Amino acid sequence: MDLAHSPWQAPLIWRAAQALARGTVALLARLEVTGDLPASLRDRPLILAANHISPFDPIVLTAACRQRRIAPRIMATGGLFRVPVIGAAMRAAGHIRVDRGTSAVHRALDDAAAAVAAGAVILVYPEGRISLDPGLWPERGKTGTARLALACGAPVIPVAQWGSHEVLPYQAPKGLLGGVARALLRRPTIRVHFGEPVPLADLTPGRPGVARLATDRIIDALTDTLAPLRPDEPDRPRHVDPGRPVDTSRSHRRRTAAD
Repeated sequence: MDLAHSPWQAPLIWRAAQALARGTVALLARLEVTGDLPASLRDRPLILAANHISPFDPIVLTAACRQRRIAPRIMATGGLFRVPVIGAAMRAAGHIRVDRGTSAVHRALDDAAAAVAAGAVILVYPEGRISLDPGLWPERGKTGTARLALACGAPVIPVAQWGSHEVLPYQAPKGLLGGVARALLRRPTIRVHFGEPVPLADLTPGRPGVARLATDRIIDALTDTLAPLRPDEPDRPRHVDPGRPVDTSRSHRRRTAAD
């Protein structure tokens, strides 16, 4: 697929929302953003692949992207688009609806591919849900992000984040007020790092198993990008959310050269 060289222009409502997100995060936490897009990829279509650890993640990533002068179109759960006012704002901002668990889920990939072809940066959570891994490490990913990257040829940038789980609980809006109150008092540090592009150029689209191989590379890259953000929490997070269930069925085993 030929990729547009002129970047997608974010609507005013989305630029205003990014500024609001930056103020919201600054009120509740200390945001540290490291890494950046390579100069050669600036103003080109990209796929940002982020780990998912909290309902607060979209606000954090919106703020972090604003610091790096990026206005991505977010692939977000269809439920948000059904919420009055919020849904209309999401559509006006150009975000992409993902109706997981329905036959319409494939439409999201088509919409995302069209957005990339039009010059947009796409932000996606390759795990497909908030992580339920006991250590909050990236889980085994869904193949949608990899299939999108292989189909359109856009570079994939891992974006790791750590700390947003200390602001909003997993069950938000249940417990939202308590989480916000604790964050206002403690102002936890939230770290976001933009990593190096995931090497996918050697993979041939359409070959059996290539989407899973590409997906595992993306999750491996996210894991490697996340590790330096939590050096004193290598196994389990210090902050324990009693409302978060644990599920090891999708634990990710990092690929090795022998695999």
